[in-house]
Formats: sequence, structure tokens, C-alpha cells
Amino acid sequence: MKKDRNKNPVQPVSGTKVPRFAGPSTFARLPELRDVESCDVAIVGIPFDAGTSYRPGARFGPMSIRQASRHLRTNYHPSYDVEPFKVQQVADAGDITCNPFNIDEAIKQIEEGATQLLGKVGGIISLGGDHTIALPLLRAINKMNNGPVALVHFDAHLDTWDTYFGAPYTHGTPFRRAREENLFLDDASMHVGIRGPLYSRDDIKNDEEFGFKIIHCDEFQTQGTDKIAERIRKRVGNNPLYLSIDIDVLDPAFAPGTGTPEIAGMTTREMVNVIRGLSGLNLISADVVEVSPAYDHAEVTSLAAATIVYELTNLFAKVKR
Repeated sequence: MKKDRNKNPVQPVSGTKVPRFAGPSTFARLPELRDVESCDVAIVGIPFDAGTSYRPGARFGPMSIRQASRHLRTNYHPSYDVEPFKVQQVADAGDITCNPFNIDEAIKQIEEGATQLLGKVGGIISLGGDHTIALPLLRAINKMNNGPVALVHFDAHLDTWDTYFGAPYTHGTPFRRAREENLFLDDASMHVGIRGPLYSRDDIKNDEEFGFKIIHCDEFQTQGTDKIAERIRKRVGNNPLYLSIDIDVLDPAFAPGTGTPEIAGMTTREMVNVIRGLSGLNLISADVVEVSPAYDHAEVTSLAAATIVYELTNLFAKVKR
């Protein structure tokens, strides 16, 4: 499957021709990967949540995000002035199958599945699943990029802890393991939205030693989204960028359906406006994780996640242009 050769991309089913509650069950009713000749960006589900430390259920995240994405109007985004599915081929690649009973095996399966997919497409947006999946995804991205990437991590939590009950691979440890494997650039990476109590006074100190800079969620009270986005842009520079977005970076009022909610989080307006402020950066892949629909109501969390994924497809479109 060749990259960037799409003159006439296969677009989603139009909501003016088929009602949005009908039609394909793919993300935003996009074509399946097998039905397009080549693909610039693939949406792929990773229904794995065996690394969760509190409320399970993110294994159902990909399905719920796809369902909520039916609501989206995807033809034209005025904030980017782009038709994201007309200037690039975006397709749904289905789900990567991974063992729900064996974390070590599942991590290998996710890495292998993502690596194979990246050999066919230009970039991927992964639907989680818990945040454990970020580690094998970064491994796959490093193979494609031939080296480490800038990592911008939106989350209420650092996710750089060492172990949890002796387990090295959980949704709270992926970026500690990634640092040990030199998977991200320590001078171009950061956390955004961090808040709440920690396990130890050393948590922040240890995190700084890994190279992360932090934009605490409280800083949104004194700085607008434009200034936050500019700080991220300055940190990332021209480096290839991987975005990892935990839906719990949003306040539980906007995203109750997640495993480890933390109050005093970002609003959905702040989230999408920061993303829009990153337009033009060299985004190469991304993930949106920790949607746990059993704790959701009225699809608000799933809709937030689906909208974020759609915003990311617009970032890719701006990179392509």
C-alpha cells in the first residue's frame, strides 16, 4: 500500500445522503483500510485494559468512540480551513488483537500490529484501551522514525511511575519504560494537564530527570490556550511529534467515563483549542486512550474522544498540505 498517492480519497458516507445513525460502523463512517488503494492516516482500535489500576472497561473504548463519531460533521473544519478527508486518505484499520490475560504478550502484539500498519500507511491514530498501549506504540513509531520523537502527553497523571504492586507494565508506567528505552526526545517532550496529589515528593523530581517539562492544569487559569499552545510549539520545535492523549486530562464534568478521574481538569473547549494551536507541527502519529464507557453517560466522554480524534485528522491534513 503506497503512501501519499491519493488523488481522489474515498471519503466518509455523507450525512446528507445517509442519516448519521445509519451506515458503516467505522470511525466517522470512513472506508475500511482494505477498501482503499493507499492510506495517509489510519484509525486503529486497541481494546486492551489489563494495565488498569482502578476502574476497568477501557477495552470497550474503541467501540464507543466509533459509535459517538457518527454524530460528527466531518466535511469541512472552519478552524483549520481544511476538508480533512478530501485532502488525504483516512481509513479505519479495525482493531489490533491482543491477549487480555497476558500483558507481556499483549504489548508485543500491539507493537507488532502497529509496526505492520505503519509499513502500509503514513501515520496512525490509536483508540485505546488503557495507557499501557502507549509504550508499544512508541516502540513502533521509533522504528518508523529511525529514532526517538518529541512526545507531548496530555494527562491528569504523570504515568512515569516505576511499578505498581511490582508490575513494570501498567497504565501508570509507560513513559518510565519509554525513557529507559530512549523512545522520546528528552529536550522536546512534555506533560500537559497534570494535577492532583502524588504518591511521593520525589514523583515530580524523578519526572524532571526523565526530561519532561510540565504544564500544570492550574496554569490554564492564568494563561490562555494560545499561550499554552505556544509553549508546546516552542518545546517541540521541528521534531517529529507523537501526541498521547489520556481522556482524563479533561475534568470529570466533561469526561466521566474514564478509569481514574481527577477533578479540576481541562474543559473540552480548552482541549480542542490547544490542539488547534498545534497546527503545522510535524505530527506523525497519536493516541487517545482511557475511555471507559461503562462510567459514561449520554456518550459525553466518547463524544469528546471522537471529536479529539477528528481534530487530530485535521492536524494531519495541515501537515500534508
